[in-house]
Amino acid sequence: MKLYFSPGSCGLSPQIALREAGLAFDLIKVDFNTKQTVEGDYFEVTPKGFVPALKLDDGQVLTEGAVILQWIADKFPERNLLPASGTRERYKALEWLNYIATDLHKGMAVMFSSFIDDASKRHFAQGNLAERFQYIEEHLAGNDYLLGEKFSLADGYLYNVLSWPPRVNIDISHYSAIQTFMARMERRPSVHAAIEAEQSFA
Repeated sequence: MKLYFSPGSCGLSPQIALREAGLAFDLIKVDFNTKQTVEGDYFEVTPKGFVPALKLDDGQVLTEGAVILQWIADKFPERNLLPASGTRERYKALEWLNYIATDLHKGMAVMFSSFIDDASKRHFAQGNLAERFQYIEEHLAGNDYLLGEKFSLADGYLYNVLSWPPRVNIDISHYSAIQTFMARMERRPSVHAAIEAEQSFA
């Protein structure tokens, strides 16, 4: 398998997931600006041009980070990376995955946009993102992970997105439960190895 990513992007969470599943894979760096890889034109891998993308051994390509996470969990159910399909717990996990993807991830993307001025970004962070951080803070205050005491791939996605605020001058250091969660995640071997792998491409 090949995981196409860019350092610092949302490609970190599927890398964490692949490592949690114990899978062998190659990391292929995508240049955000040129859409090129060591293999050539990234648009030939996916016409979307976005990361992450997971190329399976049969040549099929999966895109959209939350979908890739679900595929990994379903392909290797013995790893218990998400609750079993059809259970109430599974839908709670999907609820979190979708919340992170739509409310948090897309909200954070605004802060990286070159089409939005700094004043508007600050206003958006205060009026929109702060509410998202507070919601997560309150949940994590009573839970080690999003689903309670047990890690799931939703936590890898949350960790990925919550690593971005310092890069766009958003201070989340006062959210103590979030900081505890981030530290807990960084102690996981999969997260540590994924960060090291990304840094080797920087």
